[in-house]
Amino acid sequence: MQTRRTAAGVELTEIGFGAAQLGSLYRETTDEEARAAVDAAWDAGIRYFDTAPHYGIGLSERRLGEALAGRDRDTYVLSTKVGRLLVPTPELAAAGERDDDGFAVPATHRRRWDFSRDGVLRSIEESLERLGLDRIDIAYLHDPDQHWEAASTTGIAALRELRDQGVVRAIGAGMNQSAMLARFVRECDVDVVMVAGRFTLLDRTAEEDLLPAAEEHGVSIVAAAVYNSGLLSRPEVPDDARFDYDQAPPELLRRARRMAELCREAGVTLPDAAVQFPLRHPAVASVVVGVRTAEQVRSTVERYRAVMPPELWTELEEIA
Repeated sequence: MQTRRTAAGVELTEIGFGAAQLGSLYRETTDEEARAAVDAAWDAGIRYFDTAPHYGIGLSERRLGEALAGRDRDTYVLSTKVGRLLVPTPELAAAGERDDDGFAVPATHRRRWDFSRDGVLRSIEESLERLGLDRIDIAYLHDPDQHWEAASTTGIAALRELRDQGVVRAIGAGMNQSAMLARFVRECDVDVVMVAGRFTLLDRTAEEDLLPAAEEHGVSIVAAAVYNSGLLSRPEVPDDARFDYDQAPPELLRRARRMAELCREAGVTLPDAAVQFPLRHPAVASVVVGVRTAEQVRSTVERYRAVMPPELWTELEEIA
């Protein structure tokens, strides 16, 4: 698999492994499924793995660390995130409570927003312990939408400190919006940012602010959520397809179906185009796709490797 070098010199495979589902996102993922998915990614040449404490309140980090244990640390890149500290809640776990933030796990902890210096340092220390590692390649501020002041000051400063110490190699932010990410790029010392859902076949908001800022300041982009919560994930678009976690509106369904038709006529699929689209931009270093099973890994790699007729991109852009 081809790689691209970020501005900070971190080499990312063009497809990254999104590990949210290793934290049992929406439904349980077994230990066996998680290990098999990581093994399949490794066999396919994927060497960039992304996780976060938020994913399964630490479960994703633990599973990913266990699956990568024993592999040469210098041969893969791992990113995690800061901003949500995990506070133990043994009373909830003892009462049989379940996590209420989208993950099918026991409520062993609650999440507490914290972009202070101490909070960031503690978050990285705890992530390293769960992962079983002594360094992180990329550390992102995680969803700081309501916390700009702290994230852009104490949060970034703490990450810079860790970068200077060699605990992390590159720093940035990961969000579901592009406007604040563009502001991080323009106003803060960041190396790479992860944008989820805002640079896809159907949502190109990032072209208006983030991508120009990234090119101007030499910051690399990691594109995530390229299926927009499912609307672009299947060759045929169903009536109940979702866009950004909600029912897709009729106009988006119409556009997605027209794109699917064009792809089919060209001998490829809509998901093929969705995976490859962000990589056409020079600022994009990798596309991170969330996967749960080995089969999902293999299908993702097949989509990445599909041969796209050049004229198809022009047709798809006219619809977008």
